[in-house]
Amino acid sequence: MKPIIVIGGGGHAKVLMEALLLAKREVIGYTDPQNGEAIFQIPWLGSDQILEKYLATDVLLVNGLGSIGDNTRRKHVFDYWKTKGYFFANVIHPTAVVSPYAVLEEGVQVMAGAVIQPAVHIGFNAIINTRSVVDHDTRIGDHVHIAPGAVLSGSVVVGDNVHIGTGAAVIQGISIGENSIVGAGAVVVKDVLPNRKVAGVPAKELR
Repeated sequence: MKPIIVIGGGGHAKVLMEALLLAKREVIGYTDPQNGEAIFQIPWLGSDQILEKYLATDVLLVNGLGSIGDNTRRKHVFDYWKTKGYFFANVIHPTAVVSPYAVLEEGVQVMAGAVIQPAVHIGFNAIINTRSVVDHDTRIGDHVHIAPGAVLSGSVVVGDNVHIGTGAAVIQGISIGENSIVGAGAVVVKDVLPNRKVAGVPAKELR
């Protein structure tokens, strides 16, 4: 397998680096606009532009930018380096449970203790964060963040660029429109239209 470079050196990147090391992947280093020290003995390489010194055919990238409600910067990083011809590795923590009958597109990140059940489809550059659950027949769009401890029941549909907050629960068969945000701890019992913010128990639109 090709060696990996992690983009970013913040908290989310650290979690990814540890998962990669536990999975016995070779990590050349990480990039960050600030001068950085080694993280878990993984060296700082310089700013993101240092990546252009590596041929796209020789390395894989990992998107180390996290997101808190707004996935725009993370999406931009993925899209920018894809236009340059680079490919993004999937990162799956060794303690995650991922069905062999699930489909994970390029750049998906599955953190410690997460569970992904059969017939799930997860789009490009999505994060399935720590101890979250994605049940059967659920479809998750591109650039989505399912935050720690969130639970999606069966046959849920999540549009692109959605953020589902920490500890939120979504009952079976619900659709969440693109660019929407589900607040932490919310319980979603009816469909959410695109470009909305919902929160509470049961979840209601915030105006």
